[in-house]
Amino acid sequence: MTNEEELLGRWLNTNHETRGISECTVARAGDGITVSFVGVGEDGPIHWPTVRGTPLANVEEEAGQRTMALLATFELGFMRAETHIRINKGVFVIVLFATFLDDSGRANYLNREFFYRQS
Repeated sequence: MTNEEELLGRWLNTNHETRGISECTVARAGDGITVSFVGVGEDGPIHWPTVRGTPLANVEEEAGQRTMALLATFELGFMRAETHIRINKGVFVIVLFATFLDDSGRANYLNREFFYRQS
């Protein structure tokens, strides 16, 4: 299995009480990769648009472990969410940088969440 293939699949948040991203799907699309999220909303799931994932690198981690990372940017109108996605020691990790583009006064933020592969 290539590093890219390790990222493919449906991933569920390890924190079932998250107020952020509840699941992520990474899929092959032609010669590229797509990323989609389902977020948690007051009135039910929020399906984010599917975007193209950009491979970042074949990064060497501790103990010689090699992993691939993806960048996926979601333009949601009121907010831009830049996400960095990778597998670290078998755990799927999403780091999200949220920048608010509206005049709501909300503070930009950084969030990191952990996921497991749906079996």
